[in-house]
Amino acid sequence: MNPNLPIEQISGIGKYTVYKLKRLEIKTLADLIYHFPFRYEDFSYNTQTSNLINGQKVTLKGNIWTIKNIRAKSGKFLTLATLADSSGVVNIVWFNQPYIIKTLKPGTYVSVSGKVQIEYKKPKLLSPTYEILRERTQLPQTLHTGRLVPIYPETEGLTSKWLRSKIASILPRYTAEVTDFLPKEVSKRQNLINLNQALTKIHFPKSIEDVNAARRRLSFDELFTLQLAAAQRRKKWQKERRAYKFTVEKTKFEEFLKNLPFALTSAQQRAVAEILKDLQRETPANRLLEGDVGSGKTVVAATAAYFAHQNNMLTLLAAPTEILAYQHQKTLEELLRPHNIKIGIWTAAKKEDGDIVCGTHALLISFKPKREVGLVVVDEQHRFGVAQRGKLASSDKQGKSPHILTMTATPIPRTLALTLYGDLDLSVLDEMPIGRQKIQTHVVPNFKRSAAYKFIEDQVRENRQAFIITPFVEPSESMATVKAAVDEFEKLKEIFSNRANTGKIKLGLLHGRLKSKDKQQVMADFKKKKFDILVATPVVEVGIDIPNATVMMIESADRFGLAQLHQLRGRVGRGKHKSYCLLFTDSNSVNSLKRLKSMENIYIGFELAELDLKTRGPGEIFGLKQSGYVNLKIADISNQVLVAQTQKEAQLIIDKDPSLKEFKNLSQKLKSLKQDYIQPN
Repeated sequence: MNPNLPIEQISGIGKYTVYKLKRLEIKTLADLIYHFPFRYEDFSYNTQTSNLINGQKVTLKGNIWTIKNIRAKSGKFLTLATLADSSGVVNIVWFNQPYIIKTLKPGTYVSVSGKVQIEYKKPKLLSPTYEILRERTQLPQTLHTGRLVPIYPETEGLTSKWLRSKIASILPRYTAEVTDFLPKEVSKRQNLINLNQALTKIHFPKSIEDVNAARRRLSFDELFTLQLAAAQRRKKWQKERRAYKFTVEKTKFEEFLKNLPFALTSAQQRAVAEILKDLQRETPANRLLEGDVGSGKTVVAATAAYFAHQNNMLTLLAAPTEILAYQHQKTLEELLRPHNIKIGIWTAAKKEDGDIVCGTHALLISFKPKREVGLVVVDEQHRFGVAQRGKLASSDKQGKSPHILTMTATPIPRTLALTLYGDLDLSVLDEMPIGRQKIQTHVVPNFKRSAAYKFIEDQVRENRQAFIITPFVEPSESMATVKAAVDEFEKLKEIFSNRANTGKIKLGLLHGRLKSKDKQQVMADFKKKKFDILVATPVVEVGIDIPNATVMMIESADRFGLAQLHQLRGRVGRGKHKSYCLLFTDSNSVNSLKRLKSMENIYIGFELAELDLKTRGPGEIFGLKQSGYVNLKIADISNQVLVAQTQKEAQLIIDKDPSLKEFKNLSQKLKSLKQDYIQPN
């Protein structure tokens, strides 16, 4: 069976069912087979009606003795039945399912599974799962009862029972024809079951041991293929690419450090040493510089750019927004002023060349370098497309590629970094510069909202500024309780105009739908203190520096990942004044509140990211449920042991056969993967 067979072409699946399946991201046969259960109901205890214990999950087999529908006072139907086996009789109740009476006629031999409830010494089952017992070719005697029953992610109108039945009808043929791409040597070393066994056992296990063995094999597959693709890209990069080899003079380095307005932290010193070592090689650097908000990544990049200039090479710094590009230009001008290095800017609105050119996507479209580009710095690379990043890394007329330094303030846990950026070298700034203070963080109940506005007003009276963040630009009908920037801006203008006793409090509005020049103007005005409060969407999340801002108030905070909340929090506390982060939520979920409460005690981005990774998955690290980076169906990317095992096995295979000529099935599997990375050209 072709794994890529469109779901529309599978027998027995109608047009409306196709629509529902696609809501679950099931578009092909393989998508259906790889739609794994997220839990199992244990109905494997088969017993008789005379042995029932209150609260126990059981399976009973017997004949329907009586069955009838009655209408309750509420107008809904109750289906009352009795089931008899050789030891006695039990009552069964189904709620609002009158159609059951057409299927379960008296005398029908059935298997029912559910939870026992005993009242007045009489046992009954409430809304149990049932199935009529009959012979099935190549299938277990029961699918929905009497076993570990898989429960799948569902959508309206598409139940686990339907998914079980459809997968059971397709699975035997699929597993008989599926090719196991994992090399036998890897399976043997890691003691893994084969692929067709894993697929059978994940859907229809006979025991918890079956589930565990299947999960381990399928999890290994997901991480191993990601690691293998990364190792192959790294090998190809090292083999095919050549860079300009920089000279790094010790005296020049000492002079550079001497002219900095501050001393580097030990983490910055370590990162600088790693990057300068890269620049002195003929293989182009491909390094990720990961650092918490405010950890000082820009000065590390400035050091590399300084030595590019010393080697008569151009540096390009690509930022995801104009606001950030201008900010980088200003920071680099301050850091490199003693060295007479011109910092240019290249955006849609302004084009100015220099020794170092900071810019946006416009760098890719209209910038024509007048000399060799020796270094490319990409800030928050996951905000650029694959083709865009590939163009930045492309070779010049001499066949030389620039050294690539990627920076991110997104705190990425080590296991995720190893998998997501396995082809990059990693430098981590895990130490904050002296003087950065902790931002006092509180999850604030809604009844204290007025007090929060009063607190912001008091801060403004002390000549401070504040951010108020909402998830959306405009209100959403489907999310009526979630605040939106445009509406909130109008409401807050009225609230603060009514509260202002001494002088007018001015508000500004910033969101992604504004034109670039308008965004730039809003941020410039806020920095110049032309208004006191900025109401914004998360467009302020990345890199914006307003030292006078002391309050970050975030509405509907449960809508954000912890890593994203941490980055938003990092927009304040950048000056000398004590700063605060106020988190509001309308969610009553205990888990959601517990997650937000962690912000009150954890100030290290990596720890928060680890927590989100375990509870909400890798997509949350980037503030998106489906980031396009890692869309794992079963593997736990926080499993350090499995990540290490898959990385080791992937490297062994690539060292042995970089092009995978001896591993054709594995090579084919890699080609089918949808990857997102800095793509070599």
